[in-house]
Amino acid sequence: MTRSLAVVLALLAFALPEAAHAQARSADTLRVPGLRAPVEIVRDRYGVAHIYAANENDLFFAQGYNAARDRLFQFELWRRQATGTVAEILGPRELDRDIGARLHRFRGDLHKELAHYHPRGEAIVGAFVRGVNAYVREARAHPESLPVEFRLLGIQPEEWTPDVVISRHQGLLGNITSELRIGRAVARLGAEKVKDLGSFGPGDPDLRLDPSIDGAALSADILHLYDAFRAPVRFERSDVVASSRGDEAAYRRLAAALPPSETEIAASGEAIGSNNWVLAGSKTASGKPLLANDPHRVQQAPSLRYFVHLVAPGWNVIGGGEPVLPGVSIGHNEHGAWGLTVFDLDGEDLYAYETNPANPNQYRYRGAWEDMRIVRDTIRVKGAAPVVVQLRYTRHGPVEYQDTAAHRAWALRAAWLDIGAAPYLASLRMDQATTWEEFRAACAYSRIPGENMIWADRAGNIGWQAVGVAPVRRSWSGLVPVPGDGRFEWDGYLPIPELPHAANPAAGFVATANQDDLPQGYAHRNAVGWEWADPFRFRRITEVLSPGKGFTVQDMARLQHDVLSIPARTLVPLALRLNAAEPGVAAALDSLRRWDFRMDTASVAAGIYGIWERELMEATTAVVVPPDARSLLRLGTGRMVSLLASPDAHLGASPAAARDSILLRALSRAVAELGQRLGPDSRAWRYGAYHHALLHHPMSPAVSDDVRRRLDVGPAPRGGNANTPNATGNGDNQTAGASLRMVADLADWERSIATNTPGQSGDPASPHYRDLFPLWASGEYFPLAYGRERVAAVAENRTVLRPAGR
Repeated sequence: MTRSLAVVLALLAFALPEAAHAQARSADTLRVPGLRAPVEIVRDRYGVAHIYAANENDLFFAQGYNAARDRLFQFELWRRQATGTVAEILGPRELDRDIGARLHRFRGDLHKELAHYHPRGEAIVGAFVRGVNAYVREARAHPESLPVEFRLLGIQPEEWTPDVVISRHQGLLGNITSELRIGRAVARLGAEKVKDLGSFGPGDPDLRLDPSIDGAALSADILHLYDAFRAPVRFERSDVVASSRGDEAAYRRLAAALPPSETEIAASGEAIGSNNWVLAGSKTASGKPLLANDPHRVQQAPSLRYFVHLVAPGWNVIGGGEPVLPGVSIGHNEHGAWGLTVFDLDGEDLYAYETNPANPNQYRYRGAWEDMRIVRDTIRVKGAAPVVVQLRYTRHGPVEYQDTAAHRAWALRAAWLDIGAAPYLASLRMDQATTWEEFRAACAYSRIPGENMIWADRAGNIGWQAVGVAPVRRSWSGLVPVPGDGRFEWDGYLPIPELPHAANPAAGFVATANQDDLPQGYAHRNAVGWEWADPFRFRRITEVLSPGKGFTVQDMARLQHDVLSIPARTLVPLALRLNAAEPGVAAALDSLRRWDFRMDTASVAAGIYGIWERELMEATTAVVVPPDARSLLRLGTGRMVSLLASPDAHLGASPAAARDSILLRALSRAVAELGQRLGPDSRAWRYGAYHHALLHHPMSPAVSDDVRRRLDVGPAPRGGNANTPNATGNGDNQTAGASLRMVADLADWERSIATNTPGQSGDPASPHYRDLFPLWASGEYFPLAYGRERVAAVAENRTVLRPAGR
């Protein structure tokens, strides 16, 4: 039994602590204007807040208040990104971000927007915002208590509005950057070549560019404003007070090591994905369902994820989501549990226009000139005069780029600019579902992002419903830019219940891992995306779940941390057939011959394979992708494996010989790199010696060493890679993967377990800023206490919020 699994078992079987710990170690009473009745917040030893309120208004007020108290700087960054006010504190370099944020803001009816997420959505979001603002005012009144980031920047937090909650800036929105990249590749190589080298399906998408689109024009920086508003905020030395700045050399080195944006990660060939599965009682030891979920997003300090427990009349829900949103996105209530992974939907299109040479604010639509709508705005900029901007819109959406000399314009049509597309907010309806039918009805309101929602309830039902806003395209794939002249219009949205779904399947389980999971012959193919994750995580999950019965929570935890590489099971035997002339390569092959294909941190063979797979990708790409397209087309792991397993003319006139040469040359380069990095003794080439997790705070490159040590978390060695269920990426540092993990036991909620990283708090001075990182890094869990008795058993402190004057 591994150490991590032993700890999992210990946590699952933990007895109620001794009497000294049965009550919270400390208690506070705070007077908070805006409450209607007292609210009790019990924080457990893992940093999870259990909030007990007498009414719905106070519940969400307290959620906003407490989340802001835990994550105040994260809240302030979110607010500034959402409102386009980053340049106010960071100066002119952030002007394009702010222009992009204002260009892409939701400009519809806010009342209808908020009502979409819940019948009382406007009241719930309003209460949450009032709670946030109550804490913001409290923090501003006591600036000495502000987290260190505010002091480093010399700023204070500002108040929120409901518009901030429904911002789309950090959502998983669509494929527009991929669409432009594919369009550029088609312009260079032709549609058939791009299709041949890419991974699209199922079916045969049309990648041809319309004759009216000039492929050369696609080389322009068309999506600059879009990319700017979606990018993470980066801090420079000059932003920080002089006494805490780092040196210039360290800044340059560390800034390059910050996690890429999720768009950049996806462009590199690694999916921002997730795993989830749900088992019927027929496959579990208890006879009741088990549900597991580990959503994969960018790893950072503080985490994007945050656990909370919300209890009031009509509400008793626990789980995780984003701290800046009311409700719970992944979790359980008294009746059922649910989870999510990304399902490929394409809610974005890039439209190209001819503009009027006599008036660049007009574009041709159905044979006539049509006026752009122009919105004027003023952006305040630190150290400079305010900037007045003109934001232009066509009937399809925001104008991303305009070339007045060539009389061209480009605009984004985005389903997420319509009502009801704020990411995850429709979870408010799911939080109160009591049956599969109610849950599926709640799913009908979940438009962004596209997700595989899974469900299990105490009655024994399990189910899967794909959700998301799905534009119906009758005549094109959505994979390349199209003219905006009226020939390429959406035919509405597909009703969410008509997306793929299943209830109580005969197999006894449902599993998703962002793979192509369209049913054969699916009737609405044109409303669903074409770009899916490689199937390796899904294949490993199903090969464990399919034959088994009697599964327990411990088994689910073990599978979430599974590091067996299915690509390695194909690639390694191909190399073992070959004779290596180089002694180092022969020794590496000998290590691989004894390997069990598990990417364990202590494994030398895994260390060799990890670098070898990277070199194989580079070598295969160099052979099959033309040089002028390598910045646009990168082979997925699945495509690489298929080319090497079944070599054909892609590899040249002698495919098998070329394949064998690629295998050995890549292994030779891997051995050389390992020797250079880790020394000549191959016993030191353990996977964990270079594959690790170091969670960077966005400010860490800009600050001095002593401050940086307070902000960053780690490193710790990590097993797995991008294609194992324990998804940790293919680079040296884990920049994306599971932060939140949950296993829900429908037989007994108190046997449910969870992880988060690095901690529940975003304040580096808090003991809960990094306390969960060792558990997460070692594959351990904490108990997700639910009942009052169990919550009391793990309580750390208790706070009572009382209305002001009472």
